Amino acid sequence: MTRRRLLSAIQFFPRGGSSHVARALATELPAHGWDVTIVSGSRTDLGPLGDATHFYAGLDIQPVSFDDALRSPDPLDPPADAAPMQPSYEDRPGAPDRVFAALDEPAFERQVRAWARALTAAGAPEADALHLHHLTPIHEAAARVAPGVTIVGHLHGTELLMLEEIDAGPPAGWSHSQAWADRMRSWAHRCERLFLVSPSQVPRARLLLGLDPDRLVVIPNGFDPGVFSPREVDRAALWNHVLVDSPRGWLPGGRPGGTRYVRNELDPLHEGVTVISVSRFTAVKRIPLLIEAFARARASSRTPAGLVLVGGHPDEWEGEHPADTIRRLGIEGVFLAGWYDHDELPALLAAADVFALASVREQFGQVLVEAMASGVPPIAVNRFGPGEIVTDGETGWLVEPDDVDALAVALRQAIDDPGERARRGARAHAVAAGQYGWPVLAGRVAAVLDEAVVVTTGAGRARADFSEEAPTS
Repeated sequence: MTRRRLLSAIQFFPRGGSSHVARALATELPAHGWDVTIVSGSRTDLGPLGDATHFYAGLDIQPVSFDDALRSPDPLDPPADAAPMQPSYEDRPGAPDRVFAALDEPAFERQVRAWARALTAAGAPEADALHLHHLTPIHEAAARVAPGVTIVGHLHGTELLMLEEIDAGPPAGWSHSQAWADRMRSWAHRCERLFLVSPSQVPRARLLLGLDPDRLVVIPNGFDPGVFSPREVDRAALWNHVLVDSPRGWLPGGRPGGTRYVRNELDPLHEGVTVISVSRFTAVKRIPLLIEAFARARASSRTPAGLVLVGGHPDEWEGEHPADTIRRLGIEGVFLAGWYDHDELPALLAAADVFALASVREQFGQVLVEAMASGVPPIAVNRFGPGEIVTDGETGWLVEPDDVDALAVALRQAIDDPGERARRGARAHAVAAGQYGWPVLAGRVAAVLDEAVVVTTGAGRARADFSEEAPTS
């Protein structure tokens, strides 16, 4: 087998689904002839959370530290030679990662210079291909330091949402939105191939980026079949540990562990049905709406039930914090478990009966696949990725966006009908195992990388031959 070298670059510190994709592919691609070096944003101020060296442990990782930037007065304009903080596709007032569309030309140049240094240090000019996640200034840096290397891009969806907002009329404060839209379209056109995570993204990418459909390849996010599968766990012991003995949940302005429960509060989890949700506490995830729907379902169901909210990156939330929603509704049986690393998630899913995700703009929904692989039937919103992953009535339940009544009905049905939970959970596991395992998906990715390198090399050779044969004056 011919071995090739891939440099996989992602600007964002480990936090969302794209980081899990980068890690999974770096783990699986060597079996298909591609040795991978990861270049990733990183921060250590939150301990292991966000630390790329920790998240990508065991892999060839070159972290780009945001620590100096986060300690500076303006994280996007740190002292010389320090990498500026990553921007964001989401506009969250007060967050250190301000929205891309608000960054001016000097801020853009600082990003490019920092990532050009990082790519050069990681050996990008000598790589066989660059796998660049998202449309970020890394693309511009790659064009400057490795102009002849094949680029395969990977959209994860949030960049498309920002472009759609710009096209619809950018919000106030997005004063440089058109410049960023132009850059992102230019970077997409430089990619030999561009991975998308769901079929619904294809027409959107064609419209927003003006790309030939032949260059777009749908590769869904996957799961590790050796890690996510139906399993037996001691549920009482696990939830006692997570919520009573070693809590990680946090309150606004507090640190992980600020929420602590007593054992008798966990009776709904020990004696009834456990609904679990895993996500950040951003506005699109609709955590308050999920809590309200659960409150309605719990009030009308015949079976005791509890809702465990896993996630919420420490000190990051938008709108109403879930703790404030719980207090406002006066509901019992809703628990804040805090943030857990990905390798801790299988046991948490195995201790649940139903998975719920109320997110209205989920571009894929990897955790849905992981829940299905664990035999836990999901309830999700019938839009974007979740609407393609979950089959209503077969592998789970689908509801319309922001429909609290429909979500409450689905939750009540799932809570009160163990037979239907078992049937849909078994079907969900079978579908996940057949379509979303990372070993199979990595083989497809490797084939695209092989083809892209051949195409680029051939095009380069053709241009060189033409140049050599052209008459000189």
